[in-house]
Amino acid sequence: MHFPEFFQRVPRLRVRDPLAEFLGTAQDGLLEYGYEDAVRLAGHSCPTVASAYVMACRAMTMLHGQGVPERGNLRLAFADDLEQGVTGVIASVFGLLTGAAQEGGFKGLGGQFVRRGLQQFGVAIPLAVRLTRIDTGEAVDAAVDLSRVPAHGDMSLLLGRCIRDEADAVERRRFAQLWQERVARILLEHWQDDEVFQLGAVKAKN
Repeated sequence: MHFPEFFQRVPRLRVRDPLAEFLGTAQDGLLEYGYEDAVRLAGHSCPTVASAYVMACRAMTMLHGQGVPERGNLRLAFADDLEQGVTGVIASVFGLLTGAAQEGGFKGLGGQFVRRGLQQFGVAIPLAVRLTRIDTGEAVDAAVDLSRVPAHGDMSLLLGRCIRDEADAVERRRFAQLWQERVARILLEHWQDDEVFQLGAVKAKN
């Protein structure tokens, strides 16, 4: 399997999953995820998958400080409905990293390790997604503005020619190259760019 080289330079996320520890899946329940895992889940690499990966990693890190984020200890709320735009793709990537699932997720064992029902949609929140720790109630809101990482000027023309099956092999390779170059910029150049990724702690209600 040959992914683009830049995948290996994207920051990775180390988590502890109590279910993985309980079932002997991983020593101490420690798991590590990389961007390639999100790509395998989605079946492709695109700005949406990339930005969801960044938001989830950064938000989980914010919520756990210097500690290892706990997978399965987060609820997710999305401002948009599941069927709206790319919300479903974003929710899938978040689910991979956080363990939070929709209604078809894991039911748990003896009331523990429940993962289903931890994603909600169409919620009135200020940004695109809210991650809330189940144990403490601490929460982080996150959103992305991909207009700040514009595509190459040739992309629109090439995309249209590829979709209409008018592009030759050279044009198709050029389109794919430019597509992944934008993904690489999002992941490598803008990971900590607060103008592209907006993340903020949610103030606790009195």
